[in-house]
Amino acid sequence: MINIGIIGYGYWGPFIARNVSNLECLKLKAICDTRPEARRKAESTYKTAKVTADAAELIRDKEIDLIAVVTPVSTHYDLARKALESGKHVFVEKPFTLNTSQAEELIELAEKKKLTIMVDHTFLFTGAVNKMKEMLSARELGRLYYYDSVRINLGLFQHDINVIWDLAPHDLSIMDYLLEKSPSALSAHGACHFNKALEDVAYLILHFEDSLIAHFHLNWLSPSKIRSTIIGGEKKMLLWDDMDPENKIRIYDKGVDIQDQEGVYQMLYSYRWGDMWAPRISNAEALQQELSYLRVCLEEGKRPHNDGQAGLRVVKLLEASSWSLAQGGKTIEF
Repeated sequence: MINIGIIGYGYWGPFIARNVSNLECLKLKAICDTRPEARRKAESTYKTAKVTADAAELIRDKEIDLIAVVTPVSTHYDLARKALESGKHVFVEKPFTLNTSQAEELIELAEKKKLTIMVDHTFLFTGAVNKMKEMLSARELGRLYYYDSVRINLGLFQHDINVIWDLAPHDLSIMDYLLEKSPSALSAHGACHFNKALEDVAYLILHFEDSLIAHFHLNWLSPSKIRSTIIGGEKKMLLWDDMDPENKIRIYDKGVDIQDQEGVYQMLYSYRWGDMWAPRISNAEALQQELSYLRVCLEEGKRPHNDGQAGLRVVKLLEASSWSLAQGGKTIEF
């Protein structure tokens, strides 16, 4: 049995608590939140779990094996470090840390103490992302040309991080998982409309050495909610529409074929218009799949694919986006 303590019972904490309680071999031991109303809600829902306002109680508790840090990103480093120092595994909400130096220090500490860090990149455990991973690993799309992602909605405005740090960790972690390679350069553009210090609309462009280009549109001010990704390849194209309840993934046998015309100084382009189909994907709750995977990793001593290093790679891109924004969209090379 793996005993879990949750620090933070705001928006995401209750989802984690529910899934921990519903899974065998995981036990919800304690919940911490500084707000009285959150503690009252936790106490009424989980009668057997200790509820406290003091995070140190959970960190000191020798019966707790893992601490889930579900708090604002500015607190992640300090809470995760203290948990690791106390010999506990950590499950940290995205983004992992505020900067790369914090992430590197936590990774080094976990390795020294032989403990596990898992970063909560929940979308990696959706049926749609797993299906895309399967197809890209089999190179069904061929050589990739572009990766285009949109995550926009009206709200929720954050008070400590901009729209990139709030929304992009989802899509950057998905891209990192699917492509298994890092970009060579990044540029970011954004605008602040309500808080002069925090961008609420932003665009990221990432370049890879093999001419692959990735684009991310992030927006808190959209009249409609859109979560979509298009991946274009030489053989096929893929559309992931996370708002479609039935056909989240569509595969298009469409593209452009190019031939040299011997003796003529021009290229011949022909357009391929093939079929479209929607593969069957699992509808299992992603967070439940993620926590089940966490249990397996801890019991079998496996390194999770959403470990501290994965979290570090995302933070590195977020940090570079901040540098680029501060310099008017300057390209940051890696």
